[in-house]
Amino acid sequence: MTRKNRIVLFIMFGIGIAIFLFSLREISFRSFVHDVTTLNLWWLGIAFLCMFLSLVFEALVIKILVQRQIKSYPFFDALRVPMLEQLFNGITPFSTGGQPAQLFALMQSGLDAGRATSSTLMKFIVYQAMIVVNFVLCLLIGFNFIQEKIHTLAWLVVFGFIIHLAVIVSLLMVMYWYDFTKKFIKVTLLPIKWIFNDEKYRNWNKIVDEKIDNFYEESLKLKSNWKLLLKISAITFVQLAVYYIIPYFILLSLGVTHVNVIMVISMHVLIVMVVSLFPIPGGAGGAEYSFSVIFSSFIGTGSKLVLAMLLWRIVTYYFGMLSGLIAMLIQPKRIVTKK
Repeated sequence: MTRKNRIVLFIMFGIGIAIFLFSLREISFRSFVHDVTTLNLWWLGIAFLCMFLSLVFEALVIKILVQRQIKSYPFFDALRVPMLEQLFNGITPFSTGGQPAQLFALMQSGLDAGRATSSTLMKFIVYQAMIVVNFVLCLLIGFNFIQEKIHTLAWLVVFGFIIHLAVIVSLLMVMYWYDFTKKFIKVTLLPIKWIFNDEKYRNWNKIVDEKIDNFYEESLKLKSNWKLLLKISAITFVQLAVYYIIPYFILLSLGVTHVNVIMVISMHVLIVMVVSLFPIPGGAGGAEYSFSVIFSSFIGTGSKLVLAMLLWRIVTYYFGMLSGLIAMLIQPKRIVTKK
């Protein structure tokens, strides 16, 4: 981890503490302490377990993809990949650091850059598809509820969906309209040539061409292996499901039992979609606001809502980053690959 990354990490923890203290400004400290001391630690433990299982299922996808080429790839090395991804997603805007972190973790295990890139690209394609599938299902269930509560947030949800849908459409265009997509991208990059210079345009064009070519090659592999595609899609769907159910167990730990688990999952899916729009690492500020607005309907205002928000961020955000820090201290088993 670079010095800059360490600084950002400390800043994000500082921002989290500041947001929490700000949220407590109108809350009775005695009520908050009472809610903390009466927590049901069993249900809270289940919430942490769900987050860990989410990492385990993601690691399983990585292991399956890598084992197509490297039979001896250890599961614990695969588990390091999502853990490091969580860390670097949490300290970079729009979670842009997660993909390079995955490549770094795979290459630490001895995979060459080509094989590592192949596995992460296939995982990315399936993950994006499953996000859209989950979101469409939950949008149908929960959108009217959100729209009634706060119109602005509802349209942020729709905007987030459009962005993720655009990613999937772009991937499908590369898969099925390869030549047209390359020509279309060249046209969309022309403003770079007008605004900057020819050299900048050529560099961007080269980078985008390489990305498109890599996606196209991986899409051919996906299309030719439907059993593998269905297998990793099913595992990814379960991975997202155990992640999305986390707020339900947090509510149970607070003694809030009068909630519909399907509705809670749907609300969490929509929150995650909104958080992805905020450029600040981890969606700091936007995540807490979205959670408070939506889950106030289940909990009401007061210390329990603030505590629920805090626990949710600890489980889904800070726990992932801490696991990434631990993963950085663990040396992977070095695999000797055949060229």
